[in-house]
Amino acid sequence: MSNYKSLKEEVYEANMQLPELGLVLFTFGNASAVDRSKGVFAIKPSGVHYTDLKPEDIVICDYDAKIVEGSMRPSSDTKTHAVLYSEWDKIGGVVHTHSTYGTAWAQALKDVPIFGTTHADHLLSDIPCAPPMTDEYIRGNYEHMTGHQIIDCLKERGLKYEEIGMVLVGNHAPFTWGDTVSKAVYNSAVCEEVAKMAFLTLQINPNAALLKEALKKKHFNRKHGKDAYYGQGC
Repeated sequence: MSNYKSLKEEVYEANMQLPELGLVLFTFGNASAVDRSKGVFAIKPSGVHYTDLKPEDIVICDYDAKIVEGSMRPSSDTKTHAVLYSEWDKIGGVVHTHSTYGTAWAQALKDVPIFGTTHADHLLSDIPCAPPMTDEYIRGNYEHMTGHQIIDCLKERGLKYEEIGMVLVGNHAPFTWGDTVSKAVYNSAVCEEVAKMAFLTLQINPNAALLKEALKKKHFNRKHGKDAYYGQGC
């Protein structure tokens, strides 16, 4: 019997949500969740089709991306997840997808502009796109350095990972995170939908204005501010 049964089941369910939400095809993408008390995280195995995935296939790794439990090779992005868990102690889950619109913005090397209140309900800034990875990073430990590419981007923009929850990796695709893996999945869906809305907005009006500051703050704070009143509360 695995010592990580509940963690594996949680991560299995999160991964299975990705194709259901239209965020992945075939074997694209992965979701992981961390158990801080045990110093491990669980992640999808590499190259396994979602239709074939089972809870027992989920791989347990430590923060150095070394396998703790599991007979399969973990996701090729495992080292990226490991860096984020090591550096950001307030996150509980990470998701990586190659969703269509988010990836298109990443390939275009463009931030997703904040045009409307749907976007502002979730974050106050554009969704940042990290610059393309340097040759030095590529020649090094590539997946490990992808984690630092994400961290460097947020630091350079003055953004807090606790507040933003999503980024586009230039020439690559979106990564999202949250205090749980369920929240990370939610943020992946939000990232994709907002990226789609922004694309369509620019098709309709290439000169569309960004959302004004007062509306940004109003919509964000009514959900996340100290006097938030969206939802049913406690």
